[in-house]
Amino acid sequence: MGQVAIRNLDDGVLHRLRQRARRNHRSLEGELRQILTAATLPSRSELTARAEALAQALEGRWTGDSTALIREERER
Repeated sequence: MGQVAIRNLDDGVLHRLRQRARRNHRSLEGELRQILTAATLPSRSELTARAEALAQALEGRWTGDSTALIREERER
């Protein structure tokens, strides 16, 4: 795994980050890891666009209820 060092961080920012970590029952490093991970996740609009593209790609394909097919297979 990689490492990151952040220099010249404002004391107030560092203080607020420590408070946030304490509220979330994490170490400062754990809190920073969580913040950075969350910041890199796709946004809701990106996920919506991906879902719409997938729906378009699957358009016209059968998407019915497979319950009957599963029951039929089990009865064999």
